[in-house]
Amino acid sequence: MMKIDVLTLFPKMFEGPLNESILGKAQAKELVEMTVHNFRDFSTNKHQQVDDYPYGGGAGMLLKVQPIADGLKAIDAQHPTTQKRIILLDPAGQKFDQALAEDFSKEEHLVFICGHYEGYDERIRSLVTDEVSIGDYVLTGGELAAMTMIDATVRLLPDVLGNAKSAVTDSHSTGLLEHPHYTRPAEYEGMKVPEVLLNGHHQKIEEWRLKESLRRTYLRRPDMLETLELTPTMEKYLAEITNEKEF
Repeated sequence: MMKIDVLTLFPKMFEGPLNESILGKAQAKELVEMTVHNFRDFSTNKHQQVDDYPYGGGAGMLLKVQPIADGLKAIDAQHPTTQKRIILLDPAGQKFDQALAEDFSKEEHLVFICGHYEGYDERIRSLVTDEVSIGDYVLTGGELAAMTMIDATVRLLPDVLGNAKSAVTDSHSTGLLEHPHYTRPAEYEGMKVPEVLLNGHHQKIEEWRLKESLRRTYLRRPDMLETLELTPTMEKYLAEITNEKEF
């Protein structure tokens, strides 16, 4: 069972997201154990203060090292034998992507530290294994970023999804965006499901899906194709798609 701990100033933010949908089901199946801690509980200040003004002056407040350090010690005391990967949510960190989610999903124990205020006491960085960001923008705190990373990671664990192929064929897992999907009815207000999906010919369906994945990636995220190793079939389809676009 994977263990996930979160250190945050706002534990109530996690109550809904961690206990609903796929994440809730994963916990119910005992595939993952998630615990959220308020790091005010680890403050030695009588007012549970966890931030302070920066030395040298400047705008905003910084999270102090002591509550974070003691929170990590408490987690370690509760789980002394697990190998922990400690993730600091930070705008300057490595950008989170599907490959990193897959990397995280192989770990035994993840710990997320959610920042707030102007930033961190620099010494906190010496306590972590990873500094990660979900994008080039600034959020009020690290909570939403942590939820995003947890969701992307947990859904990759064995037996979390009902269909084992779902995570494998998701957009970004294959290096391509996912092909279009359709369900009943076969026609709605003049909009028809592609005929190839209705004929039951599985090989032709798989060929159509591959080509449409390539088409969607080419049109929407051509940058993804720059690092993708194309098979001869994919090169053929991509050439056809490129010619279609030109005309």
